Amino acid sequence: MAPKLLPAASGELIVKHARYVTVHEAAIEQLADRVIRGIKEREINIENFSQHDHHPSAKDAFAVNWIFLIDTLNFCFWTPGADATKWKVDGQTGYFALCAAVNRAMREGIDITNPAFYSTITVEQLERILRSDSADTKAPLVEERVRCLHEVGRVLLDRYEGKFENLVLTCDGSALALLQRVVEEFPCFRDEAVLKHGDDDSLETTVSFYKRAQILVGDLWSCFRGEGLGRFDDIDEITMFADYRVPQVLVHFGTLAYSDGLMALLREDKLLANGCREEIEIRGASIYVVERLKGLVREKLITGHPETDPRCVNAVLLDHFLWDYRRKHASELEYIPFHKTVSVYY
Repeated sequence: MAPKLLPAASGELIVKHARYVTVHEAAIEQLADRVIRGIKEREINIENFSQHDHHPSAKDAFAVNWIFLIDTLNFCFWTPGADATKWKVDGQTGYFALCAAVNRAMREGIDITNPAFYSTITVEQLERILRSDSADTKAPLVEERVRCLHEVGRVLLDRYEGKFENLVLTCDGSALALLQRVVEEFPCFRDEAVLKHGDDDSLETTVSFYKRAQILVGDLWSCFRGEGLGRFDDIDEITMFADYRVPQVLVHFGTLAYSDGLMALLREDKLLANGCREEIEIRGASIYVVERLKGLVREKLITGHPETDPRCVNAVLLDHFLWDYRRKHASELEYIPFHKTVSVYY
């Protein structure tokens, strides 16, 4: 059985043996200066999560189960095909369309955050809940989302009295323990791949990305502002959330570069198979770059900005910054193709 690495170690190993991506340290250093500006201007701040209209606050009784539900469904919002119509809810796309749909269902009296409801939800019910602004557009991968809901719902009902909070409490304030418990209990969060490396690819190592499991931990930490149920003394064990949009931003900032062959493949809009070499490298290098960025930002804060606590930045907040940057500058970043993979993992 191949050894298994956590995301940070996975990123290091993947970059060490990369064939299709290159990391540029000088660009990471430049981006670190941009991040420090973001910290000073409160563009990067733990408060930003709950200030978003679609997110709950820690005071909301449904917050924990809402976060778990959202992150169970937080994958693959794009539809294949150049002419595909975007799924929209209340004018929102992607992740925020999901949030808007769940919040709409709650306003309509649907007990959507309750595992007793979604553990037996039907495709027709979920299609109705995720209905688009336009009648001719549907949310992607509805059947896969139903399977995920059935899987996680049954586990919560059977082992945790239907409350994700009870699972969180078993982890004693450890982000790493929570991450590991989530991927053990819920196979649909088990975002892993096998990297071949060494002479003639004779070695195999199971690498992990755990995008949805890590964002679940990060969302709890952010919503509760690192306190109470969201207090994790080891939040630094969580890396960025390797999706298909943040790598696009990292390429834009010059921290990550694709080989000519990979760039040509992406420009052809070809689907990459989940677990293929190119996809593994894009995601692993993104984790590596953000870990390096985190370290450089903290070094610069310690040496040049002693008034700012270096603990004010971690991979969760850096991911939020990069993801938000992509949304704010979407048209500007269109020149960089993003990789597309049909998967329940991101």
